[in-house]
Amino acid sequence: MSRLVVLVAEELAPSALEVLSADFDVRTVDGADRAALLPALADADAVIVRSATQIDAEALAVAPRLKVVARAGVGLDNVDVPAATAKGVLVVNAPTSNIVSAAEHAVALLLAVARRIPQAAASLRQGEWKRSRFTGVEITDKTVGVVGLGRIGVLFAQRMSAFGVRLLAYDPYVPAARAAQIGVRLVPLDELLRESDFISIHLPKTPETVGLIGERELALCKPGVIVINAARGGLLDEHALAQALKEGRIGGAGLDVYVTEPCTDSPLFAYDTVVATPHLGASTAEAQDKAGLAVARSVKLALMGEFVPDAVNVQAGGVVAEEIRPGLPLAEKLGRVFTALAGGVATRLTVEVRGEIAAYDVSVLQLSALKGVFADIVEDPVTFVNAPLHAAERGVELGLETSEDSPEHRNLVTVRGTLATGGEVSVSGTLSGPRHIEKLADVDGFDIDVAIAEHLAFFRYGDRPGVVGVVGQILGDAGVNIAGMQVSRREIGGETLMVLTADSAIPPAALSEIAHRIGATSTRAVDLGPS
Repeated sequence: MSRLVVLVAEELAPSALEVLSADFDVRTVDGADRAALLPALADADAVIVRSATQIDAEALAVAPRLKVVARAGVGLDNVDVPAATAKGVLVVNAPTSNIVSAAEHAVALLLAVARRIPQAAASLRQGEWKRSRFTGVEITDKTVGVVGLGRIGVLFAQRMSAFGVRLLAYDPYVPAARAAQIGVRLVPLDELLRESDFISIHLPKTPETVGLIGERELALCKPGVIVINAARGGLLDEHALAQALKEGRIGGAGLDVYVTEPCTDSPLFAYDTVVATPHLGASTAEAQDKAGLAVARSVKLALMGEFVPDAVNVQAGGVVAEEIRPGLPLAEKLGRVFTALAGGVATRLTVEVRGEIAAYDVSVLQLSALKGVFADIVEDPVTFVNAPLHAAERGVELGLETSEDSPEHRNLVTVRGTLATGGEVSVSGTLSGPRHIEKLADVDGFDIDVAIAEHLAFFRYGDRPGVVGVVGQILGDAGVNIAGMQVSRREIGGETLMVLTADSAIPPAALSEIAHRIGATSTRAVDLGPS
């Protein structure tokens, strides 16, 4: 019997090749050469890539035997995950392979800026001996602010603690008790900015975090503060940073990521107090080896028909009843809506499943909802396997309730959570008709019947005439087309919930104006595009 074929499209560590070659026919191809890649995929049962190989719908179409696509790294920008999922192809990556290297690089940038090491080295190479020109600052006894306390942020904080610093952190999705365990005090972002001598950013890139550190935030900082961004380009406003450097309000910056990459020409590069590197966070031999070994093991598990811990699409759930599968995307979207409405992490989170599907094992729906809950608040790709891990790390108590009794809907999935404040948030959804149209059915006890779309907005306000017209006018002026809208109230003149779907994202300024004009007690926009 011929052995299964694993196609290695980019360089892989010898240790990873050794894991594969014992059981499979390992072949190599230059993945960047499209003319060579496509024919080679015809016989492949698995393909391993890094960042240069595009596995898109075209590549998947010419690979009838393909069972798994493995990315030896974290990002999946070069893999069409929805197309792979539609074809039943498992997609795996190595989500934790580079976290140590990324944390260490942020520390290295901080030290390099504080002691002006690259500038001094360049001066010395030019034959100069100008010690007084490169006077730096000590780190000991200073305050270090960590913006984002995910896995990399925690590793960074642990390493910085060895310098005898005071550690502050901002992360609305991490309980204070969890931060205290690692010697970090959680504070609001503005307080962190005002008190920190060094600030390092460790956040995922989401609509909420883009531009999080901008002109207003930099103006709050201590004079001479040093800012590090080795997370994602765009979290730190580059124009605002350049202006702050120009005015001498910022002591320096260490940058490894940029809004547009490759970035070889930036106004920031002109400042002697900036240390810039070309996205080297994961560029260590160890990280590359870990990534290769991780995906090699995942490929082996997948081709042997076993459970794959680092799978990122639906097939990771193993055997799932056909009646359950259509509800997986719905549960995940309900989780994402829940997080947006809650605005923080729940202390208890329960997934309730009612109706005919409750007769089956619906535990995968709980995992799918958890996947959505954490998709927009952690920097790692969230999978069916690591979603409960994220909940455990944040002290979230989980529950799953089922009942075949569902008086109003054939099937109903609810994500219900109790917040640290004691408040409760709940979001329910259902699938409608033979095409399984995803709909919101209830939000916090308000009856809703709205098809779930990529762009959603929720407004709470006191019931009064004219609100719909005001909202329509403001969004119209902003160039946003309303696709659907529903207003729900419990009694005339009482609290009202408006839910609308739009054809494009609603600008923050428009949301703020709506909130002001209608006297909204709560305003939330939810973007259900790729997490």
